[in-house]
Amino acid sequence: MDRTNCTFCHLIRDDAARWVARGPVVSAFAPLTPLAPGHTLLIPTAHWADIFETPPEVLAHTMALVQQVATTMRTVLKAEGVNVLSASGPGSEQSVPHLHFHVVPRWPDDAFSTWPTERSRHHVADDPVTQLAEAMTAAHAR
Repeated sequence: MDRTNCTFCHLIRDDAARWVARGPVVSAFAPLTPLAPGHTLLIPTAHWADIFETPPEVLAHTMALVQQVATTMRTVLKAEGVNVLSASGPGSEQSVPHLHFHVVPRWPDDAFSTWPTERSRHHVADDPVTQLAEAMTAAHAR
């Protein structure tokens, strides 16, 4: 699949997502149906189908942002842990053929296991996507 037909490439091109972070190499946004408050998807900004074709330097940038978002979730959303979930390639149940990582904050009362089949019961005061986005912006301003 080329980037003209890619759902995630459309989001980047059309600025059509709730962004947690945007950058020239990697971006992060809220999925339409989050598994938990603050659930975030991280994608290379350029189109790479999966982990197998993604250049190591792009993957390194992507994983650095995965770590930063996870740490921000622990600090801002008071998550006690995170699940980092990804599927790569046709045999993996990869839903969108653009490399992506789900970072899902976890709490003892969230009522699901990995790979989640249920939505979290945990509630966060205020909007968790806004909280994450603001914290990410503040971290980059330092």
